[in-house]
Amino acid sequence: MTATYVSRAPVMTTGGLVCSTSPLAASIGVHVLADGGNAFDAAIATAAAEAVTVAPMCGFGGETFAIMYVARSQKVVGLTSTGPAPRAATPAFFRAKGYAHMPSEGPLAASPPGELNAYKYILANFGTRPLAKLLEPAIQLAEEGFPLSPRVGRIFQGSMEKLAKFPSSVKVFLKRNGQPYGPGDLFANKELARSLKRIAQAGTDDFYHGQLARDIAKAFRDAGGILDEEALASQEVEVYDPISTTYRGYTVMENRPPSQGMILLEMLNILEGYDMASLGHLTQEGIHLMIEAKKLAFADRNAYLGDPRKVSTPLDTLISKEHAARRRAHINRARAAIAVSPEPLVPAGADTSYFCVADRYGNVVSLIHSLYAGFGSGFVAEGTGIVFNNRQQGFRLQEGHPNTVAPGKRPMHTLNAYMMLKDGKPFLASGTPGADFQVQGNTQIITGIVDYGLGAQEAVDAPRWVDEPGSNPATLSQPFGVRLEPRAPEEVARGLERLGHTVGWGQEGISHGIVQLIQLDHGRGIKIGASDPRGDGHAAATP
Repeated sequence: MTATYVSRAPVMTTGGLVCSTSPLAASIGVHVLADGGNAFDAAIATAAAEAVTVAPMCGFGGETFAIMYVARSQKVVGLTSTGPAPRAATPAFFRAKGYAHMPSEGPLAASPPGELNAYKYILANFGTRPLAKLLEPAIQLAEEGFPLSPRVGRIFQGSMEKLAKFPSSVKVFLKRNGQPYGPGDLFANKELARSLKRIAQAGTDDFYHGQLARDIAKAFRDAGGILDEEALASQEVEVYDPISTTYRGYTVMENRPPSQGMILLEMLNILEGYDMASLGHLTQEGIHLMIEAKKLAFADRNAYLGDPRKVSTPLDTLISKEHAARRRAHINRARAAIAVSPEPLVPAGADTSYFCVADRYGNVVSLIHSLYAGFGSGFVAEGTGIVFNNRQQGFRLQEGHPNTVAPGKRPMHTLNAYMMLKDGKPFLASGTPGADFQVQGNTQIITGIVDYGLGAQEAVDAPRWVDEPGSNPATLSQPFGVRLEPRAPEEVARGLERLGHTVGWGQEGISHGIVQLIQLDHGRGIKIGASDPRGDGHAAATP
C-alpha cells in the first residue's frame, strides 16, 4: 500500500489517549485523563458526551458492550449491557399486528436500554470519579447546545422522515418550523439535560427502578409500546471472561453472545490457514479469501447463535481451530460461493459509535454503544429527551430458531468490541460502527497490521470492502454482493468479478465503518492513536 491512503498523522504519546468519532467527546475524555482520572472514568465521560453529540448513533436509550484491560489485576474483562425482551414480546403478538419481520421503528422496536447500567458497573468496580461529576460536560452540552459536526448533521437531515412520525421526537430533534437541523447548526436537548440532572442526583437506578422508569413506561404505554417498568427493572449488566482465539501469535479477545463477535474469531481462524502476507494488501486474492471466510462465519452465526441464557450455543466449537479447518475446506480459491450453508455441528463441552481509551496507568477500554439504526427506533419517550434503540429488530419471528423473540430473551447483536494482546499485554484496542460491517472491518484492520505490516493510521485509512447480506433477518435471502469504497483500485474490482463476485461501489461512511484505534508499543513505551477520517472525530492525547 502506498502513502496516498494516509490522510493524517497518527497521534503518539506516553500519556493517555482517547479516540472518538466526536471531537467534543474526545476532548472531554482527555480532560478527565489530564485531571488525574483513569481510563474507566474517561470512558464514562466520553460515552455520555457521545450520547449527546452523536445522538443519531448512540445514547442513553441504547446499549453497551466493552472489552477492558484492568492494569491492577492484569485481567481482561468483558461487559455486555443489553436488555431482555418485555413480557408481551412473542412471535404471535407481532404477527397479530401484521409483521412478517420484527418492527424496525417506533415503540415496539425498542429493547430495555443498558447504557446507564454499564456506567454504574464500570465506575463502581474500576472508576475513581463520581458519576455526577463525569456527567457534567454532557449535561452542559445538552442544555446549552453545540454545533452539529458535518457527518452528524447530515444524519439529522436524512432522518427527518423517521423522526417526523413521532410527536415526542419532533419536539426534540426537528426545528420549530419542522425542518431538520444540519451541519454547523446549534442543537440543544433541554429535555435530555433535565433527565441527566435527575440521574446525576438520584443515580442510574432512577432510570431502571425510580420515577424516570415510571415516566418512560408511561410514555411507551401511551404510544402503544410494550416496554414497561418490569422490562426496565430486568435489565442487568453481564460481566465475563471474553471469548478469544489466537492469530499468528496474538490473542484476540471478543464479547460473548448475544454479541456476534465470535464471527471475527472464526474468520481469523479460517484465514490463519493461508499465507495472507504473500498475497499482498488490497489484492483480489486476499480480499476473496476474506469474503469467503465471512460468508462461512456468518452462515454459522445465523444458524446457531442466540441468547446463551435461553438457548444452547455451541460457542466453543464455532471458535475452535478444528471447526475453522473444516470450514476452510469449503473455500474455492478460484471461485466465489453463491450459496453457503452452516457446518453441521457436534456440540462441544445501522448506527453505532465506538471509542477507545488508554491511560498512563496501563488501563485500556474498548467500548461500543449503539441505538442500532440511525436514531434507533426514532421514538423519544415523552418529556425525557431520550431516543430509544430499535434492537428488537435483531430477533426472528421464525418458531424454533435460537434467535426467535421471546419474553426475557436478548436479541443477537451486531455490537462487538475487541482487544488484541501480545505476551499478555494489550497491543491493540479497536472497533467500528457499521452493523454487520463491524466484524468484517475489524478483520481488515487486524490483517492489515499483522499480515501486511501497516501502521495504525495506514490501516485505518486504507480502502475497505463489505460483503452482504449479513445477519439482518429481513435481508438474509438476498444474493451475495461486495461493495468497495470508491478509492479501492479498479483492477481489484475487476479481479473480484472474474472470481465470481458481484461488485458494487459503496459510499464512504458508516457502511464501511468509522474505526478508532489505539496501538500500544511496549518496547518503546508509547501509545499510538488513529481516528478514521470517514468520521468527524480525532485521536486526542495527554502528555
